[in-house]
Amino acid sequence: MENILPIHLQEVIFSSSDSRLSKQISRLEKAGKLRKIASRIYTPNFSDTPETIIRRNLFAILGKLYTGSILSHRSALEFQPTSEGHIFLTYSYTKRISLPGITIRFMEGPGKTEGDNPFSGELYCSQFERALLENLQVSRQPGPESKTLTLPEIEDRLENVIRVKGEAGLNELRDKAREIAAGLSMEKEFEKLNKLISALLTTNPSKVLSSPLAVARAFGNPYDPARLPLFEKLFVELKQQEFKEQPEQNISSQSFRNFAFFEAYFSNYIEGTEFELEDARRIIETDTPMPSRNEDSHDILGTYKLVSNRQEMSIVPTNADQLLEILLYRHRVLMGARISKNPGQFKDKNNRAGETFFVDHSLVKGTLIKGFDFYQALTHPFARAAYIMFLISEVHPFLDGNGRIARVMMNAESVAKGQTRIIIPTVYRDDYIGVLRRLSRQQAPSAYIRMLQRALDFSATIKGDDMDVMEKHLVACNAFKEHDQAQLKY
Repeated sequence: MENILPIHLQEVIFSSSDSRLSKQISRLEKAGKLRKIASRIYTPNFSDTPETIIRRNLFAILGKLYTGSILSHRSALEFQPTSEGHIFLTYSYTKRISLPGITIRFMEGPGKTEGDNPFSGELYCSQFERALLENLQVSRQPGPESKTLTLPEIEDRLENVIRVKGEAGLNELRDKAREIAAGLSMEKEFEKLNKLISALLTTNPSKVLSSPLAVARAFGNPYDPARLPLFEKLFVELKQQEFKEQPEQNISSQSFRNFAFFEAYFSNYIEGTEFELEDARRIIETDTPMPSRNEDSHDILGTYKLVSNRQEMSIVPTNADQLLEILLYRHRVLMGARISKNPGQFKDKNNRAGETFFVDHSLVKGTLIKGFDFYQALTHPFARAAYIMFLISEVHPFLDGNGRIARVMMNAESVAKGQTRIIIPTVYRDDYIGVLRRLSRQQAPSAYIRMLQRALDFSATIKGDDMDVMEKHLVACNAFKEHDQAQLKY
C-alpha cells in the first residue's frame, strides 16, 4: 500500500482513491499539517507560495496525475514552462488545465513510440528527432503561447548538432527523423526538416535558413555562439570608457628597434621561452640562433622580425578577410622554424590551457569574422588594441604562438596610430595571465583593461637610442614593480 509518511520528506502529496490514504490526508489537513494547493495536490510546506511549489515539482506532478502523457513540442526541447507559464504535452485529449502559475496544454496526439524517454514517474518525453518534427508543425499562436519554437531557434539546435557531432551526426538525425515521421504521419514536417538540414550541409540553397548561426554554417563560416556575448561585454566596456592618448616616444629607427627587442623578449618570456638578456641580444644582433636552442631562438627572431618592422606593424585589418590574411602571414613569420606547429595555418585540432578550452578548430574562422564586427566599431587605438588582443587570445586560432600573435596584433594597433606599444614585463606576467583567465571564465573586462593600462604606463617609460640605458631603466623599474606587486589589486 502506498505510504505518504513521513510527510516532511515529501513536498507534494496526491489525493488517492484508496479510502485509508484519503482519510489520512483529510486528518492531516484538519490538523494543520497539510494544505491543499491545487486539485488533488497537497503539501506540508506552509512557507512557499503554491506557484513556487508547483513549479518546483511540476514534472513529478505531471507524471503522477497524467500517466502516459508525453512532454512534447517546445517543452521537449526546453524542459521548462514558457515565460508565460505554459507547458505542452501530447495526451489522449485536447484540454487546458490551470495550476497555480502553470497552464498545462494537452494536445491530442499519438502516444509514446520506441525511443521516447521515460522522464518522471509515468511522464515521458519526446525523443529529440520527434520533438524537432513536432516543432515544425503549424502553430496558430506565436510567442510564449506557441507550442513550437521559432524557426531560427530550431536552426540553431540543428547547427549545434553539426558542431558537436559533425555532418555524420546530422545525417544520422535525419535518417532517424524520417523513420519516426513515417510512423507518426508527420511526412510534411519531415520535408521541412530535410530542407533545413540540406541547407546546413550546403546541398540546398541557404535562403531557406533564417538563423544567423545557421546561415554562417551554410556559407562555410560557422562560429562559436558562446564567445560572442563575451566579446560584446568587452566591447561595451571599452566603448563606455575614455582613454588618454599616449604618443610613441621611440620615434627614431634605433629607438623603435630597441623597444622592439624588449617587446619580443618579454612576449616570448611570457610563453616560457626564457633567455638571459645578453643571449637574446646576441641572437638578435647576429641573426643567429643558439645551436642548443634552435627553435626557441627562432621564436625570438620571428617575433623581432615582425615587431621591429615599422611598415609591417603599421598594417591593421580593414575587413574580416584581411584580418585572417594578416594573422596567417604573421604566424608564418613567427613560427617558421616549428614545422610541427603548422606555421601560417589555422589549427586542425583543439587546444586548451588547464581548464580553459579554446574555440573548436572548425569554428576558428567564423568566430574571428564575427568578433571582427565589434573591433570595427571601436575607434580609440587603446580600445582596439585591448579588444583584438583578447579576441585572438580567446579564439586561440593556431596550434602554438597564439599569445605572441595576439600581442603583435595589439601593438600593431598602437604603431598604426603613433601610440606607445605595450610590453608585458616579467613582473606583470602572472597578473596578465590571471586577468585574461578571469575575463574568459567570469566575463570580467574591467580588471583586464586596468592591467593593460598599467602596463601601458610602464611601457611609456622605456625609451631611447641607447640599448644599455634602456635596459638599465627597464630592469630598475621592473625590480621596483616586483617589490610593489603584492599591493596591486585588480
